[in-house]
Amino acid sequence: MDATSQRFLMCRPTYFAVDYAINPWMDPTAPVDTALAVRQWEQLRRTYLDLGHTVELIDPVPGLPDMVFAANGGTVIGDRAMAVQFRDPQRADEAPAYRAWFEAAGFEVYDPKHVNEGEGDVLLVGDHLLAGTGFRTAHPSHAQLQEVFGYPVVTLQLVDPRFYHLDTALTVLDERTVAYLPEAFSPGSRAVLRRLFPDAVHATMADAEVLGLNAVGDGRHVVLPAQATGLAAQLRDRGYQTIGVDLSELRKAGGGPKCCTLRLRQGKASQ
Repeated sequence: MDATSQRFLMCRPTYFAVDYAINPWMDPTAPVDTALAVRQWEQLRRTYLDLGHTVELIDPVPGLPDMVFAANGGTVIGDRAMAVQFRDPQRADEAPAYRAWFEAAGFEVYDPKHVNEGEGDVLLVGDHLLAGTGFRTAHPSHAQLQEVFGYPVVTLQLVDPRFYHLDTALTVLDERTVAYLPEAFSPGSRAVLRRLFPDAVHATMADAEVLGLNAVGDGRHVVLPAQATGLAAQLRDRGYQTIGVDLSELRKAGGGPKCCTLRLRQGKASQ
C-alpha cells in the first residue's frame, strides 16, 4: 500500500462552542472546553504534518463556532471548487468565508444552486463521486456536481439522523476501497455500495457511534478517532496503518477528523 501526499484545508477551533443544536450530537446545555478542543485539533494537524501532508489554514471567524468543520466548506477537485449553501441559518455565514478563501487561493469557484454542504456529503473514490442526501445536501445538487467536475455521481440515501453527513457513515480508504456502516443507508443504497465495493470494510454500530468512520485515509495510513478500536483493528487486518486521535470535544458538535479536514485534491477535474 502506497501513501499519497495530500493537501488539506483546516480551520482552528478558536471560537468553538455548542450554542445551538442542528444534529443529534449537539447539546447546548453540556459544558464545552474550547481550549481542549484547540489542543485536540492541534494534535490532528500535527499528525497530518508528521505524515508528510500539507495543511493550509483558513482564519476562523468570531461567531461561527462550527467553522472548524472545514470539510463542509466546499468540494475541491483540481483547479475547481464548488462553494456551499448550508441548510441551517446558524452556519450560513461560513459559506462566504470559505468561498473567499478559494478565490484567493486561485480556484475557479462555482456557486451552488441548491443546499450543498461540501465534502461532508461528497467523497471522491476512484472515478466516482459518492454523494449523500437525506438530511443536509439536497438531491438536485448532485446533478450540478456532475456538471462541474465531470465525474459520475452516485447518490446515496442516508437514513439515520446521527449520521447526517456521508462522511460520518462512510470513509474512503484508497481509490478502490471504502469502509461504511450499512445501517446508515437505505436498502437501495446498501445494494449500490455492495455492487461498487464488494470488498468494503463494514463498520460496527459501536465504532460508528464514536464517529469512527469520520476518518481520513491516504492510501496507506488512516487517521481516525482513537475510541474506534474495533474499526482500527479491522483496518490493520486489511494492511492499513491506523493512527488514533482524540477529538472528544469536537465530537460534542458531531465532528471528527474528517469533518475538520477538507481535501484540496491535486490534478484537474474530468471534463
